[in-house]
This record gives sequence, structure tokens and C-alpha cells, in this order.
Amino acid sequence: MQNLTAARLATLSFVGLIAAGTAGFLLLPVLASGSRLSFVDALFLSTSAVCVTGLSVVDVSRELTGVGQAWLLILVQLGGLGILTLAGWIASAMGTRLGLEAHEAAQGPGFVLPPRSAARLLRTTVAFTFTLEAFGAGVLWLLWRDDFGALRAIWIALFHAVSAFCNAGFSLFTDSFVGLRDEPPIVLAIGGLVVLGGLGFPVVQDLRSRVRGQHARLTLHSRLVLASTAVLLLGSTMLYLAFEWRHALVGLSFVDRIVNAFFMAATARTAGFNTVDYDAISNASLFLTIGLMWIGGAPASVAGGVKITTVALLLCLLLSRLRGEENVSIGDRTVPKDTVQRATGLAAGALLLVGLFVFALMVAEIESTRWADRTELVRIVFEVQSAFSTVGLSMNRTPSLSEPGRLVLVPVMLLGRIGPLIVLSAMALRDRNRIPYRFAHEDVLVG
Repeated sequence: MQNLTAARLATLSFVGLIAAGTAGFLLLPVLASGSRLSFVDALFLSTSAVCVTGLSVVDVSRELTGVGQAWLLILVQLGGLGILTLAGWIASAMGTRLGLEAHEAAQGPGFVLPPRSAARLLRTTVAFTFTLEAFGAGVLWLLWRDDFGALRAIWIALFHAVSAFCNAGFSLFTDSFVGLRDEPPIVLAIGGLVVLGGLGFPVVQDLRSRVRGQHARLTLHSRLVLASTAVLLLGSTMLYLAFEWRHALVGLSFVDRIVNAFFMAATARTAGFNTVDYDAISNASLFLTIGLMWIGGAPASVAGGVKITTVALLLCLLLSRLRGEENVSIGDRTVPKDTVQRATGLAAGALLLVGLFVFALMVAEIESTRWADRTELVRIVFEVQSAFSTVGLSMNRTPSLSEPGRLVLVPVMLLGRIGPLIVLSAMALRDRNRIPYRFAHEDVLVG
């Protein structure tokens, strides 16, 4: 176990869980019609659940049985707990400890927690996740018990609490939360769980320690995540209000419009719940949503994307260069150059991969697309970005994809989940094994 690199550990763990999930969807009675899922659909649904994406080729609320929904939720929960828990579980069973690479694999891009025993790491992560999910489920049960009955409300509340905190976006309602858009307590409860899940374990743990007086100040990572999240939530909420006030949000009260705009801002970066039809929003909102999906949430969280700290560092890098400064400084701290280089590599790699997979999906869907329909390009870009950032929002294109198209999105979701880790692992390995030398300088023209 200690000889496993971060990339191999992450890949093996996720691929193994996806394979088990696919087998479950093929063997269990998961369809209400009594038929069986095809291999491609089972693989797609398993990948989407394990990678906590939320894209689906079936109607989870109508087409899946209770067994199918439960199996889906189990995969979402395991995927949400992430590589940290899976690797820790294996290491604990073997009586070993996780090496540094395993910790990097567990926590995702750009952040490494202090090494601790696998068993303690497992207990802490599981307790953290289950506590917040149980609290969220309790709140949702109180809100839904009168509508669905006390017993049925337990399952509905539990399913959506896990799906929201894990940023999966699967729902037991056919229209997601469109039918509940005028219920602010429910919308805010789901949105709050999504935001908490996207902050990441290190930030929540740091806040907890700060409240208990164990630390005099928050770490730079926590401060950057919290500040960037607040700015993005507030800014995108204002923009959605401006863009959709007379469009997607029309007919709602003043308070409901604000709540729904906040919900759009919260879910666009990481979770696939929706209270509006994204195939009917304005072009400005569509562009904003794609940008938010690309950014994603925080490192060491269940969110996808290039991560909010990556974008924040790139903006700080730009500002420092405009000011003629060599180092990137945030507040009273200087960020290591290696960290800035990794952020640059992650962003460039994400753009390249999304572009390649957009092209691949367009090729796969040539036979099912009208040649003159240029709006199809926008839909494909939206679906690929949603899959790569493990968001799960859709312009209603995923269910109509051909089998080749669905197979294209499977590696998109997987790479969106573990791809940034592979890039960072390669960079870290390169830095450790680097031999100090350089070739002769020669300049090139830029711009």
C-alpha cells in the first residue's frame, strides 16, 4: 500500500467501486418495469453515482425501484466519502498506515493534511460526513413530514440530504426541485448542505478548532476558500437575479427570486439540483453557469471543477504580474511558487481535456444531430463541462445521447474526479526526482 502512488491509488479505488456499482445495477432488480439496464446504462449510472456527478440516463424517481434508488445512494455515499475513506479502510484492515501519497490521493488537489493513522482518519471523516448529513436529513424531515407522512419522509429526507452534502444532485422528484421553488426553507436547506459539502473537510475542521480556541487564526487555505466562496456566491446570485428576473424567475415573489438565484449560484459550482429549466435560461446565465461549473468547489471536498483556490491563485498571480511582483502574496503570506505552478497546470489541463471531450462527443453524436443545429454545440459543451466538473446539471441532452455518446461521458466523469489529482501527483513526483540542470536560454515572441 505504501508503494502505491496517489494516481494509482485513486484510480484503482474509483474504478473498483464503479465496477462493483455496475455489477449491482446489472444484477439487482433496479428497474420498476422489471427489465434490466443495458451494460452501457449501468456503467454510466454507476460512474455518475461514484463520481457524485448526478447526470442520469434514467428517471431516478420513476424508473428505479426502491432497491435501485438505495443502491444508487450507497454508491453516492461511498463516492462522497472519497478516496480518503476508501484508502483508509483498506489500510486499517491491513494494519498499516497511509503514506503521504495516500493522503494526497484522499484529499485532492492542492492540500495535504498532516499524516495520521488510517483508522483515526477514517473515523474522523465518517463522523464528520454522517453528522452533517444526519442534521440535514432531520431538517428536511421536519419540512416534509406533513406532505409525505412521517415514515416516507424519512427516506426522502435521507436521500436528498446525502445527495446534497455529497454534491451529487440526484433527486427523487422528477423535476428536481422545480416544483418546490416557492418553498424557501426547503431550497435553503438543500443549498446549505451543498455549500457545506463543497467547503471541504479541512476548512470545516479548521473552523471547528478556531471556535474551540485551539488556533489563534484560520489557515491561509481556509481563509482563501471562505472568502472566495462568499464572493462567488454573492456575485453570481446578483448576476442570476439580473439575468433571470424577467425570465426564469418570473412569477415568483421577491423573496423566492432571491432564494432561487442563491440556489442557482450554489448548485452551479458543484451539485446538479435545479429549480429552473437550464434549457430555457438566458445565454448570459448559461455562460455564467458554465464558468461556475469549471471553477467548482474547494479542495478536499466532494466538489469537482479545477477548484476555487486554483482560480483564486491564478487571479492573484495575474495581479502580482501586473504590479511587477515576482511572488504571489495573499494577505501577509507568500504562496510557494510550486503551488502556483500546479494551479496553472491544473487550469490548463482542465481546459484542454474539456475541449478534447467536447470534440469527441460531437463526433460520437454526428448521426443523431441535425447538421444546421448550432445550438447543439452549446448543449454538448454544457453537458461535457457538467460531467467533467461532476456537477450534474443538464440541458436535457444526456438522456437522449446515443450509446457512443454515453460512453464518451464515462471517462469524462472519472477524469473530472481523479484527473486533477493525477496531474498534481505527476508534478509532485517530478519535483521530488528533479535533477538540477537547465539548457541554454533562448527567447521567443509572445503576443
